[in-house]
Amino acid sequence: MTWPHYVVGETERMSGLEVIAIDGPAGSGKTTIARALADRLELAYLDTGAMYRAVAFAALRAGTDLGDEVAVARTARDMGLHLDRTSCVVDGVDATLAIRGPEVTSAVSVVAAMVDVRVELVERQRNWVGERGGGVVEGRDIGSVVFPEARLKVYLTASPEVRARRRAGETGDVDVAAVAADIRRRDAADSGREASPLVEADGSVTLDTSELTVDEVVEAIVALLR
Repeated sequence: MTWPHYVVGETERMSGLEVIAIDGPAGSGKTTIARALADRLELAYLDTGAMYRAVAFAALRAGTDLGDEVAVARTARDMGLHLDRTSCVVDGVDATLAIRGPEVTSAVSVVAAMVDVRVELVERQRNWVGERGGGVVEGRDIGSVVFPEARLKVYLTASPEVRARRRAGETGDVDVAAVAADIRRRDAADSGREASPLVEADGSVTLDTSELTVDEVVEAIVALLR
C-alpha cells in the first residue's frame, strides 16, 4: 500500500533534520538504546510507540469501541498529549504507568493498525522533530515511512528468547513463556498490518543486539554515523 499523503511535500521539508531512525520489534532494545544514543549525541528523543499507546489509553478511558475506526481516529486527532522521557500526560491525565499496563498493551496493536490514526500521529511525530531540529526517533515505521530520508536508519533485532527475557524483566512478569507468546502476537500484528507494517527500511543497517551490551550497540551506531 502506498502512502502519498505521508510523503508528498515532506521529503524536502524533513531532509535537513538530524534524524536517527531506530526501528525494530518488541524487546529488541529500541527504547534503552535510543535513549542512550540520544544522550550520547545530545539530541532529542521520541518514543513513537508511546504515542500509539496514548491513543489506546484515551479511547479506552472514553469507552470508545475499538472496532470503530472513525471514532478512534477522532480520539487521536482530538487528544491532548504531552510526552517526554519521564511522563505521558493524555488530556490532562497522567498516563505514564497506564500506557504500559496490560489493558493498553492488549489494545495498542489494534489502534496502531488504523490508517487514520497513523496519519495523525505521523504528522505529530514530524512536527515534534521539526520543532527540535532533529532527534533520535524509535518505533516500527520510522525509517520506512516517517523519516525515509533520515541520516541513519537502524533496525534492531534479537533472538526470540532474549527478547522475551528482556520484556519480562521490564514488566516484572515471571512467566517468560507468556511474554514470549505475547511478543509473537505483537510481531504478527505489526508485521502483517496493511498500514505501515514493521519492515527493515530500505537503506537501514540491521544490528542484532542479542549478545551486545547497550554501550556496545551505541558505539556501533555512532561508528556508522562517522
